[in-house]
Amino acid sequence: MRAALVLCLLGSCSLPEEQPLSEYKFTESHMGTKVGVTLYAPSPEKADEAAHAAFAEIAAIDARMSDYKPESELSRLSASAGSGPQKVSLELLEVLTASQHYSELSGGAFDVTVGHLVRLWRRARKERRMPSPEELRTAIVMTGSKNLRLDPAARTAELAKSGMILDLGAIAKGYACDRALAVLARHGLTSAFVDTGGGMALGDPPPGRPGWRIRVADTEQILVLSRCGVSTSGDWDQFVILDGKRYSHIVDPSTGLGLTRRELVTVLAPDGMSADALSTTISVLGPERGLRLAEDLPGVEAWMRWEEAGRPCTATTPGFTRKK
Repeated sequence: MRAALVLCLLGSCSLPEEQPLSEYKFTESHMGTKVGVTLYAPSPEKADEAAHAAFAEIAAIDARMSDYKPESELSRLSASAGSGPQKVSLELLEVLTASQHYSELSGGAFDVTVGHLVRLWRRARKERRMPSPEELRTAIVMTGSKNLRLDPAARTAELAKSGMILDLGAIAKGYACDRALAVLARHGLTSAFVDTGGGMALGDPPPGRPGWRIRVADTEQILVLSRCGVSTSGDWDQFVILDGKRYSHIVDPSTGLGLTRRELVTVLAPDGMSADALSTTISVLGPERGLRLAEDLPGVEAWMRWEEAGRPCTATTPGFTRKK
């Protein structure tokens, strides 16, 4: 009798039909680049509302973590270098903690305390002038992740040396992509991705499809991906020639110099922040050590192109090509 009643009740009920989803694309300028949001939503109004919230989240992260803005939380922390532990937001602490993790994994190849070196090379590219040995020595002295001290319990960060400068350019965009994707999910839109040009965070695949079709930078290779981060770093286009030598915009913390290998790296990782940090890390480590690091990390795959004696070379981790 009870089973019959249940069947009767179920038979008398009808679930509301799901509204069909359509694709919507939005673009705004944030973090010094064009940021794209692609999403599937049941209506233009829902899409607009969610995209507006996602862009607002990215703008808030930029306002907190930009080294270009003197009033940002990051700039204020750098200005306090040598003054003891400083209270920081949970968001900044999260990014700095991840930064220290990747610094330890890479033996210092990833380092967010390179602010002095980054500024030195920005000027070198602008003025077309090689930094002097003294300028490089001074900047290197102000670099070193061991001098960034975090206390998660007290929620503080300390830059031990006066004059140190933080630069989150190799990790903050990926973090912003992740946070924006989370905002879209809170609006009920999980089939989406956020793209900053060099990196992206991908959510659920488009309706009825196995994944998002993502082209590997400067190649014809197409990957089908979802629920992951993707980031590309390299100096194939961004470089300066000084005294007849080619230098990348990516700085090696151990030498203080821009990289001199012509290379391009694409990384797939579980999230955008990890992909962002690892693409720079692998660029600094180079093909052998960089790809070996990627192979050792769960959920991480990498592709790399570089030049040897003027000849282009490519290599990947074993699982990269299986993403096609």
